[in-house]
Order: sequence, then structure tokens, then C-alpha cells
Amino acid sequence: MIKLTRFPNPPKPDSALLALRLIFGLSMAYLYGYSKLTTLLGDEKIEFMNFLWLGDTVSLALVVFAEFFCSILLFFGLFTRLASVPLMFTMLVAVLYAHRSDPFSDKEHGLLYLGAYVVLFLMGPGRYSADAWLSRKNTKA
Repeated sequence: MIKLTRFPNPPKPDSALLALRLIFGLSMAYLYGYSKLTTLLGDEKIEFMNFLWLGDTVSLALVVFAEFFCSILLFFGLFTRLASVPLMFTMLVAVLYAHRSDPFSDKEHGLLYLGAYVVLFLMGPGRYSADAWLSRKNTKA
């Protein structure tokens, strides 16, 4: 009888980290970052949450940097730990400031993304990443 609690060949942590990077990097960049990028580059007047008291445009630019550009870096596994820091900060601001009075269901996405970014910050990008490739290339030279 097959035991349902164990895989016969369990996946390696590197594969799980790759899946986490690809799913959360691409979905953040596509679902959230790209729309904010088009708003930032558009001709309309920007009205955005001024969470650092630097102005609407600067606040939106910082969020675009995190949600679009850092997510792309995360997707490729390039500067993964460094790229996850602005993403974690952005998700903390979203959960604790932007959605502070909203029901939990509105905070859920931010908390899920935050959890993924914390795991990637702690574990690193894994073997299947640009960071690992660059590290191997530098040790051979």
C-alpha cells in the first residue's frame, strides 16, 4: 500500500525554491507591478497612498520598483535576497497601513506574498537561479 504521507522521491528544496520564485515573482510583476508601472508612466494625475510622506509620485515609484522590478529579479533568481527586502517592506505597508481597517480577506494576498518573500529571503534562491549560476562561474575563475 502506498503511504500518502511520503513521496517516493521527494522534491528537492531547490525545486521548491524555483517554483516559489517563479510563481510569486511573475504573479506580483504581472498582476500588481505592471498596472502600477503603466499608471506611473501614464499622463493622468497620480493619486496614490503617500506612505512615506514623500509625495504620491515618489511613493508610487517606490512601489513600482518593488512590485515590478524586484519581482522580475526574483523571477530570475538574481540578487534574490536583496530584491526580497523591498518586496517584504511593500507587503508590510500594504497589510499594516493600506489595508489596516479592511477585513482579513483583503489582507490575505499581502500576507501570502509576504510569507513567500520571507522564505526566499531566509533560504536564498536555490540552485536553479542566476545567483547560483554566477556563483559557480566566479568560483571557477
